[in-house]
Order: sequence, then C-alpha cells, then structure tokens
Amino acid sequence: MNLSEYAAQDALGLAALIARREVTAAEVRDAALAAFAALNPAINALVEHWDDEPAPAAGPLHGVPFLIKDVGVAMAGRRNELGSRLAEGLVSPADSNLMQRFRQAGLVTLGRTTVPELAASTATESLANGPTRNPWNPQHGAGGSSGGAAAAVAAGLVPVAHATDGGGSIRVPASVTGLFGLKPSRGRVSIGPALDEVWSGLAVQGVLSRSVRDSAALLDAIQGHATGDPYRIPAPVRPYLEEVGREPGPLKIGLLLHPLDGGRSAASIVQATEGLARQLQEMGHRVEAVQPDIGLSWEAFVELNARFWAANTADWIDALAAQTGRPIDASTLEPASLALYELGRGLSAIDLLGAMHMRNTVARRMGEFFTRFDLLLSPILPHLAPPIGEYNRGQETLDGRGWMQRVFRQSPFTALANVTGAPSMSVPLAQDAASGLPIGLQFSADCGREDLLLRLAGQLERALPWASRRPPIWVGRQA
Repeated sequence: MNLSEYAAQDALGLAALIARREVTAAEVRDAALAAFAALNPAINALVEHWDDEPAPAAGPLHGVPFLIKDVGVAMAGRRNELGSRLAEGLVSPADSNLMQRFRQAGLVTLGRTTVPELAASTATESLANGPTRNPWNPQHGAGGSSGGAAAAVAAGLVPVAHATDGGGSIRVPASVTGLFGLKPSRGRVSIGPALDEVWSGLAVQGVLSRSVRDSAALLDAIQGHATGDPYRIPAPVRPYLEEVGREPGPLKIGLLLHPLDGGRSAASIVQATEGLARQLQEMGHRVEAVQPDIGLSWEAFVELNARFWAANTADWIDALAAQTGRPIDASTLEPASLALYELGRGLSAIDLLGAMHMRNTVARRMGEFFTRFDLLLSPILPHLAPPIGEYNRGQETLDGRGWMQRVFRQSPFTALANVTGAPSMSVPLAQDAASGLPIGLQFSADCGREDLLLRLAGQLERALPWASRRPPIWVGRQA
C-alpha cells in the first residue's frame, strides 16, 4: 500500500480493505509509519511513535492506525506526560477504560500526539515539545488542546485520532485544520477508572476525523458507562453510525454570530456563518438570529471556568511533583501553568461550590433554550487560526485569571457546551478566501442528542462535501 492509497481512505475504508483481505493490517501499519516519517517533521504532531504494537484480533476497526493524545487516556506501558516537563518520563501502569475500548474496536495505537502543557490552552505550542503546525499553513497553529491529533489527521498521518474537550479542545483544532470534531455529552464516554471526571465534569473524551461516519463509528465503539462512573446517560436508540445516513427533518436552529463577551467576529467568519445559515434554510431548516441568555455575566462565566480549571490544574501539578520529585517552578512549568497553580491553590471549597452553582444556572438556562430550538449554530472561533507564537506571547505577565481571560477571548463560543455538558460539533464547511485557512462552524444540541447532530452532519456532508479539500502538507502528495 503506497501513501497515496493509504491517505485516500478514512478509518472505515481501511477497515473494509483489511476485512476483504485486499491489504493486510501489517501493510496498513507500515504505510502509517512511513507517513509519520515523511511528514511529521514538518508539522510536529507526534510526541513519539512506536512500531511494536500488535493489531488486536478483532473489532469493527481492526487494523486501523490510531494515535492517542498525551493527556486524558492511559495506555499500559506507555508514557503519559501531559505536554509538560514536570511529567517527563511518567509511564501508565494500566489501560484506562477508554484505552480498553480503543483496543476492543480493533485500532492499532502507534503513538502519542502533542498537547499544550496540561491541556490548559487552545494553542498547542508547549515548551516540552515545541509548536505543532497547521498542515494548511505551517506558519499558523493547529489549535488546541488536541492540536497534535488534529494536525496528524488533517495531514493524513492517520484517519482518526483520540482527542479530549474541556473548553473546546476537540472543536477548535477541528475548525482550524478542516476536520470533523464531535464533543460528546457529559457521561457518554467513561473517563475512569482512575478518575471520575476531569476538570470537575467539563472535559469529555472523543476523536477527530476527516469523515462524519468515522466519528460516529468511533463513538459507537467507546460510548457507554463503566462500573462506578459518576454519570449515566441514556444509551442511544440505534448505533450512531446509522444516524449519519438518516435525514434530520426540518430543524429550528438559533443563529449566534458574535461572542457573548461583547466582541465581534471577523468579517470572514461572519460571512461563512451567514452563508451556511442561508444554505440551511434552502435545505428546509428554519434559522433565527438569537442571543442566548445564560443567566450570568460574561465575567462570571469566565470566573466559574477559571475556578474549575485552576483547582484541577493545581491538584494535577501537586500530584505530578509528588510522583517525579521535581520542583514546582519555572524549570518544570510554563508561566501560564504556574499562574493557574497559584490561583488554584488560593481557592476555597466555597469558591468551588460557587462555581457549581453558576454552572447550574447556565445549564438550566440553556436547557430552556433547547425547549425552543433544536440546535444552536455559531462560529467555532471569532477569527482565523493565529500565527505560531502569537497566542502565548506575554503569558509571563498574566496571573491565573488573566490567562483564563485570554483563553476565553480567543475561544469564546465553545466552552458553553462544556459547562452545560451538552454535545457540540465542528463541521468543516468553509474556507477563508484570502488565506485558504479552514473555518469550522459549530452546532450544539441539548444533552444526549448526539444522534441529532450526526444526522445533520451527515446531511451537510452529502450536500456540501469536503472530502476533496486537502491541505498543502498532505501524505497523499508523497510519492
């Protein structure tokens, strides 16, 4: 299998070739490893890769090459360093529930992808591993925190990769690299057994892919609670893969063009979002401009997230320092991480209870919104992917709240679904005419309605296909 043949397939396509014995799992693995060697130096998407992982004996995605993010999942015997010098060399003693499900699906995990330190950013430019570059333009970033996963999938290194989302970390990199990214509902995918939740329930597990059907198939493989999980959500009525081909019917969709922080989206972003709204109406959907009332000021919304992010980050840092014996200072942590650590150490139990009360307010208000609308349409970002280095410039001057204000100014649309626990997706439906950079559009639904999102995503993929769009840095261009 040459690289062009390899990159032409999505995950289900590769699995079908292997199942029909048109190619072996070993040949597909070798093509993936060749892709890593050919293009990873240009994009820096991988922390490491290996060639000694055996293919599982069975599973719907048997033999498909896969990558895990360097945070959020534990793979027995492999390092898990969270993009940080503080955690360098730490090895997972056992598989997490999610890793077990990846294996049961038949995926062959071949490496780890880059992340910002402790996943506390939407730009993947850590001091530990260096910046990850966007295959559409290597002078720009690939988003975060699943930036390495996004760059790898967008460039064709693998068809699908593990990702997590605590404030937009699936959807932001999907948007800026031209991928499909679905953030599931809270409780849809187990985070255990070592953890009951991440970032006090804000973070969830998922994947990034080039096709809607791949994300649906992976969600089928990993969804469902495990023993002792803190959340249980109703199981899907039918496999999510079946939903992709089902028509969603006419939907009532709220349209939000500009951030709730009072800022304004760039002209190209507004143009793309309004253009999609017109296309949705032509497809039979009803679209209505809205300004959701989340029950809090923007400042209070950022504060509730800051308390959860900072308290959990401080706990992680203390645990990592205890494991490694390393100091908690500038020799092991970046300025933003140290600032979040100091903020987290200074919070009280009452501060966290206050954040929980604010989260409840937002969830109840958005729950009421979804009694009137089926979906909420918005941009993913109010701007294009920033150049490498711009996002982190001057972070040493910010305290913890200042860093959070920067993160939420950069990505003001995505965190709402993390706070409410609802599913949300980025769909690669537009490109900036001047730069050629991708623009993802966001759809959010009520809790548990991944089925509705996947129906609409499938309809949009059929009506406005994106599969033929390839970035300049693409494995399929290799000889």
